[in-house]
Amino acid sequence: MTRIFAAFFAYLVLVTTAFAQQNAWVQIEARPSVAEAQSRAEVYERRLDDVAGYDVGRGWYAIVLGPYERNDAEIVLRQLRREGQIPGDSFIATGRTFRNQIWPIGRGVPTTVQSLTGNADEDQVEDVIAEVEPVQIPDETLREARDSEILLDREQKKDLQIALQWAGFYSGTIDGLYGRGTRNSMRSWQEANNHESTGVLTTRQRAELIADYNSVLEGMDLQLVRDDATGIQMQIPTGVVAFAEYEAPFARFDAKGDIPAQVLLVSQEGDQNRLFGLYEILQTLEIMPQDGPRERRNASFILEGIGDGKHSYASVRLTDGEIKGFILVWPENDDERRRRVLDLMIESYTAVDGTLDPALSRPGEDQNIDLVSGLAIRKPDFSLSGFYINDKGAVLTSSEFAGSCDYLTVNSDIDAAVTFMDADLGIAIVEPTNALAPLSVAEFQTSVPRIQSDIAVAGFPFGGVLTAPSLTFGKLADIRGLGGEEELKRLSLIAQDGDAGGPVYDNGGAVLGMLLPKANANGQVLPNDVSFSLDADAIIAALSNAGVEVQTTDSLAFMAPETLTRRAADQTVLVSCW
Repeated sequence: MTRIFAAFFAYLVLVTTAFAQQNAWVQIEARPSVAEAQSRAEVYERRLDDVAGYDVGRGWYAIVLGPYERNDAEIVLRQLRREGQIPGDSFIATGRTFRNQIWPIGRGVPTTVQSLTGNADEDQVEDVIAEVEPVQIPDETLREARDSEILLDREQKKDLQIALQWAGFYSGTIDGLYGRGTRNSMRSWQEANNHESTGVLTTRQRAELIADYNSVLEGMDLQLVRDDATGIQMQIPTGVVAFAEYEAPFARFDAKGDIPAQVLLVSQEGDQNRLFGLYEILQTLEIMPQDGPRERRNASFILEGIGDGKHSYASVRLTDGEIKGFILVWPENDDERRRRVLDLMIESYTAVDGTLDPALSRPGEDQNIDLVSGLAIRKPDFSLSGFYINDKGAVLTSSEFAGSCDYLTVNSDIDAAVTFMDADLGIAIVEPTNALAPLSVAEFQTSVPRIQSDIAVAGFPFGGVLTAPSLTFGKLADIRGLGGEEELKRLSLIAQDGDAGGPVYDNGGAVLGMLLPKANANGQVLPNDVSFSLDADAIIAALSNAGVEVQTTDSLAFMAPETLTRRAADQTVLVSCW
């Protein structure tokens, strides 16, 4: 058996050697990252035929032309060198070091030692592969370095300036023009890295500088991904995210390791109204923190959100009835790596034919009212109720949120701010940053109500789950508190925490007071149907002292429950603390 295997293995080596003799490539560059090699291969492919890219081991990726017969390869090498279309240090490669093909995308791997090994013993195969030396970039004399530098295009020269700037040696303009400032920065970099200080980087030194610059991308495994379902092609950091699902209008790539990153491809048919609607919706999602620049134009928008441990970026454009773009969600305070990944994503983004078919979305058991297309809606820390007290949209609510909110909203999407607070009474006035016109404002009851008369509390007992306020009916148990407090009224009804701050109506639709949060006094837990409201007279007096005028009535009328429900819907709002 061993003899048979040895014969097979000898035959394998002969086949591989013959293959290497019959095929040759012109190697024109080697880059220290997949992303960079793919980007350079794409540039070459615009003007040259037979461009390919291979992993050649030890962290290097070669850009080559071929394969050709050996004689043809030498002719191509000489011709393209003479025309200045390839670098002067390009050379003939046999392909023995080629591993996985990285360009063009999706065309498999070449027939090399790795693919010819068949059922050979893995240890023997590893021995053969270990004998293959990776491509080594030869060092150069000063004259050779100048000659190879001349062949660099403007973008390559800019890349070197960017890398020198990143390394802390260059502070000039990124223009691809090598003047005194660039030369001095090259000398400084050479000195710092134990190279001869010439002011001209050799090919090997350029590779070293770019490798250092790209070291931040280690583990990102940026790959050019074409997703035909969404009609989007771009580089995606496949080392940290993996495709999860289609949930229109998104193709979602979720984190697959320790880095809590996320990539979403955005794709749907639509017009400007739909684009603007998406712009608003994205700002309600957890993945898009509130703080950050926003830019909306007629046919595009850019959103950036920073906070809550995230730094998110969204870029979406409307073109010919198609809304397409992408979102990158990255950990906060990892800015250098985030910028580098984002720049490569932006640079590589290409829209191709088609938009995401909603039929590809497969709703499952994880559906939730708090999700939009599989993404969590941003939720407030807590919510209370409140009600309009004047025609400019001022809202009276509980002061329970005092000092604990970064910002406030009314009805989830109207920014608001506190303009008055009386912590002793437990009330606050919240006003929208832009004045609005309520459909109805509260009238405070100044007459003394009858004990055991019907009352109702309007509020949002379930936070923002329901878009309209709910009415809870009960009785006025007493016109004073348990300790005889004149500013309180005791109610017999079962209220929820979210109802606090809401109006307490008499059966004529006038406001008897504001529902107070439930509190345990001296460790005593009151029955569930015992609640308290702050008396209208106490509220009116406090607001009057603050210069706030409100509407009052002394009429004791009757209002049908359905009419009271409509009035409560027009006056009661959700106040959210974020």
